[in-house]
Amino acid sequence: MNTASATPAVPTSIRQYLDQLRHALRDADPAMLQDALYDAEEYLRGELAGSPGRSEAEVVADVAGSYGAPSEVAEIYRDTEVKVSRALRPPPPPQRRSLLGRFFAVAGDVRAWSALFYMALSLATGVFYFTWAVTGVSLSAGLSVLIIGIPFVILFLASVRLLSLVEGRMVEVLLGERMPRRPISSASELPLLARIAAMFADPRTWTTLLYMLLMLPLGIVYFSVLVTGISLALTAILVPPAVWFGAVETGVSVDGWQVLRYGDGWANSSLAAWQLPLLLIAGVLLLFVMLHLARAIGRGHGLLAKALLVQAGSRDRR
Repeated sequence: MNTASATPAVPTSIRQYLDQLRHALRDADPAMLQDALYDAEEYLRGELAGSPGRSEAEVVADVAGSYGAPSEVAEIYRDTEVKVSRALRPPPPPQRRSLLGRFFAVAGDVRAWSALFYMALSLATGVFYFTWAVTGVSLSAGLSVLIIGIPFVILFLASVRLLSLVEGRMVEVLLGERMPRRPISSASELPLLARIAAMFADPRTWTTLLYMLLMLPLGIVYFSVLVTGISLALTAILVPPAVWFGAVETGVSVDGWQVLRYGDGWANSSLAAWQLPLLLIAGVLLLFVMLHLARAIGRGHGLLAKALLVQAGSRDRR
């Protein structure tokens, strides 16, 4: 192995330090990479601002000795990521050997319940994101012919990037997918116009807009599946006991079936008395199916959010 290639040269600028850190974390989670780059750049620029009269190369060399070389910082972040993920990870459901045991064990999976909650919120967040994106794009296009249109477009795209960070926190907390906890590295050494141009050139700006547009149809689907499935399950679970204990006297409609009760007997019923226990069992099974479905939707949506909100913005920026 070539020793020179194995040991990177000591960085002499903040950009070189960040490039070496990016290279050291090239195979890490892109969300962790974004956090590491932001923290390192913030620290380096703070040290540079607090050391007037010293060159950037001197400050970076001192930081590499105190804060750590890029490779050392990368290892620290990897170790910390493992510890934090273990601390934040909810307790796993009991491991069952049988298929039936694994089916019912989902009731103890916190991620299944939190995914249900995310599905309940998805309609509201989807409407908000879609409205924000469509309104912002429409106003940006309409105002682009005026002088005020330029700062409006810049502020709108900045708000989109901020909302991506907010949505990422929701996805990480409720769905368990690792998302950025820091903004994208600001490249604050660049002039203002260059930073604005970088925001326009960053693919994540536009994939975040795509995500906001997709959230409305996805939110409608998630919310509809949740309400339909849970309503059917709870109805099927609650109707048989209500009929057995006399809470239903005149009749009740269960998914188009009429269950009629006359004293101690049954008449004109499309759902016979012996079918009520089966309806109760079907309701319980449907409730557990909904938990499995919510967990699967949560995992899939977490991967979608990771692809559109993180990965495009974490590629090497040369």
